[in-house]
Amino acid sequence: MLSLQYTKYQYKVLVAKLGIDGHDRGAKVIARALKDAGFEVIYTGIRQTPEQIVSAALQEDVDVIGVSILSGAHIHHMNKLMEELKNAGAEDIPVVVGGTIPVIDVDELKKIGVKEVFLPGESLNRIVDVVRRLAEEKKKAEK
Repeated sequence: MLSLQYTKYQYKVLVAKLGIDGHDRGAKVIARALKDAGFEVIYTGIRQTPEQIVSAALQEDVDVIGVSILSGAHIHHMNKLMEELKNAGAEDIPVVVGGTIPVIDVDELKKIGVKEVFLPGESLNRIVDVVRRLAEEKKKAEK
C-alpha cells in the first residue's frame, strides 16, 4: 500500500525519459504513484534531451526531477543533465534516477549530484517517500 498524502499538489515533480530510450511503462507507473500520493506530476514523454528537461523543470518550477533510464547510458546522460542544471543556476532542484542501473554505478551517479538511485524492483512506497523528503528539503531551503 502506498503512503498516501492527500494534500492536493503539495509538491511538483517532473518525470522524464532521458536519451533515446523509448520504453516508458516504468516512468508512467512512477508518475501515477506520485500523483496518487498527492504530487503534481509533469511527464515530459520519451526521448528528452538534458536541455529539454531543464527547460521544462524551470518553466514548471518543479521541486524534484525524476529520470528513468533503461538504455545503459545513465552516467553519460546524468552527467549532461547535472551540468545543464548547473549552467541554468538550478542545481538546487534535487534529481533522482531509476531504471536498469547496475549497483556498481550508484556511487558514481551520487558523486555527480544525483540524490537517489532507484534500482529495479524498488518499492513504490520508498520512491514516494524519498521524493517527498527531497521536495520538503527543497521547500525548507527556499524559505
